[in-house]
Amino acid sequence: MTGRSVFAARTNWTLEENAYTLALRRHRQSGRAIFDLTASNPTVCGFHYDESAILGALQSSAALTYDPQPKGLLSARQVVADYYREIGADIDPERLILTTGTSEAYSFLFRLLCEPGDEVLVAHPSYPLFDFLASIQDVMLRPFRLVYDHGWQIDFSELDQCIGARTRAILLVHPNNPTGNLISAREAGQLNALCARHDLALVVDEVFLDYRLAAGSREAACGTFAGNSAVLTFVLSGLSKISALPQMKVGWIASSGPENLVGDALARLEVIADTYLSLNAPVQHAVPVLLAQRKALQPQIIARIRSNLRFLDAQLAAQSLVSRLEFEGGWYAVLRVPAVQSDENLAIELLDRCSVAVHPGHFYEFPSEGYLVISFLTPASDFEEGVRRLLAHMEGK
Repeated sequence: MTGRSVFAARTNWTLEENAYTLALRRHRQSGRAIFDLTASNPTVCGFHYDESAILGALQSSAALTYDPQPKGLLSARQVVADYYREIGADIDPERLILTTGTSEAYSFLFRLLCEPGDEVLVAHPSYPLFDFLASIQDVMLRPFRLVYDHGWQIDFSELDQCIGARTRAILLVHPNNPTGNLISAREAGQLNALCARHDLALVVDEVFLDYRLAAGSREAACGTFAGNSAVLTFVLSGLSKISALPQMKVGWIASSGPENLVGDALARLEVIADTYLSLNAPVQHAVPVLLAQRKALQPQIIARIRSNLRFLDAQLAAQSLVSRLEFEGGWYAVLRVPAVQSDENLAIELLDRCSVAVHPGHFYEFPSEGYLVISFLTPASDFEEGVRRLLAHMEGK
């Protein structure tokens, strides 16, 4: 034996469960009920799905014929293009590539844009899965901060300083997860100018875009980046959030920008996609029906968000220790709490003493202690009891 590891260095992650995950496991094994304020799976949150339509769409006889199309079936891409037309963007179906969810879309783009060791700049706070998606592709993520001042905004001074010789792209989530801030029209112009000056691609994850809330916006927000012509732009989205169907694993990449760059990017992406041909035929043929489910699901989810938001704000108004940071879209809220202990210890305390599950801010790379993240997807009865217990615990500390 040489002592050399059998495994690639890129997989040298810390695999031990963190203290919060262990506490959550203990609580569930005890059989005690949990008031889960972290719900992220809409399929188990009590929303009504048209089961017959969804299941029926997966039974198309056309799926029995193997028709490998690297970009995905044109019929499915046309439906996605129609969706973008409804939200104000004219997208050629030939500029769309279907993927097995947005995670695969990220892997395609990292392979397209980056050599091993190249950098992608990503806003923090942000979605923790990005670290794994990047490391698997040998890409380095370099963070820049969103700053909070009566609303979240991009620190362009820090962003500009982060750009180096190996920077290949800027990655943003619009609206961001978990902060819920939308990129403003002004910020979009600054991003385009920055990318053009440094020859960078712009990658925008818009999975939560259909869950925008008008109230609380600090300035005019940008709509979809699909069709952005100023710089090479890749917009990611999919059925996971749009139609509340994460199990169907349908995502896509919409490419736009200068014609020569888009043409070259699409030719290369098509080779990458052709190598895998991963999106299965039944789901592709079902895309028209599955995407149409958004018209029934989104009103239910938005009503849940607004109802839980009203309850939360009413409870917060009756006390002074905990506050909610402004958000403009998505289905998460960031709570500011007294930073008298680590967020993780507070989250464990809430589990052990109150049977309330929340996410500590450090999961999302918040810059300091004193932040909890909760979800508005939680059914109203559990949400209300969970919020009451959380605030009562904070008052008693």
